[in-house]
Amino acid sequence: MTKRAIYPGTFDPVTFGHIDIIRRARRIFPEVIVAVAHNPDKSPLFTLEERVSLLRRAVGTMGGIRVESFEGLVVDYARRRRCPVMIRGLRMLSDFEYEFQMTLTNRKLRPDVETIFMMPSEQHSYVSARLIKEVAELGADLEAFVPGFVAAALRRRLRG
Repeated sequence: MTKRAIYPGTFDPVTFGHIDIIRRARRIFPEVIVAVAHNPDKSPLFTLEERVSLLRRAVGTMGGIRVESFEGLVVDYARRRRCPVMIRGLRMLSDFEYEFQMTLTNRKLRPDVETIFMMPSEQHSYVSARLIKEVAELGADLEAFVPGFVAAALRRRLRG
């Protein structure tokens, strides 16, 4: 049985949907590495260090979870960390085409790294980090979408 999986992403910011997938992946795998991507092309709102810190706080005392950052190809990182399984979240059908393309590319690059798709619980299935940032800019209450400390960090960041 595979003992370790990696759940990569930008996590800008971490949402309850991300946390739900982390929690459920942990029920399947004894160890889950949440890998925060350094991807300046996406113009993240939070720095890499801030995203790692927010995620560490979000997973709190959940056992078997490690939060790390990485640069480069996720399949290379997965191989270096000896993670033969990568978790990818699918919220809506619109996510599938991109994720399918990425999975086939990753499989061609590293056939020894398998991808498993997981869907968040239905109460979180429509939540995306992009949407959260948009509604935060308009002053919406974010407590239903992200932990309170993430909502506070978003408000601070958007105030400038």
